[in-house]
Amino acid sequence: MKTTVDLLQIGDIATITYVDLDKIPLKLLEMGCFPDNTLEIIQIAPLGDPIYLNVNNGSHLAIRKETAREIEVEIHEK
Repeated sequence: MKTTVDLLQIGDIATITYVDLDKIPLKLLEMGCFPDNTLEIIQIAPLGDPIYLNVNNGSHLAIRKETAREIEVEIHEK
């Protein structure tokens, strides 16, 4: 099932399928937010922003919800 990172729940694991290079910071790409990498949602702030995630290369990132909307993923079945 394809969706975006901002719609995931804590504990969800997904593979990145598309990243809009014009809308996300280069630093996120450098830290592993690019297609075919896997990520897991670790924590979501009480008001939903920021979202804390772990990318499969060991990077732990906190990203804003508006940035998370630009990262398309495919959720792994539980």
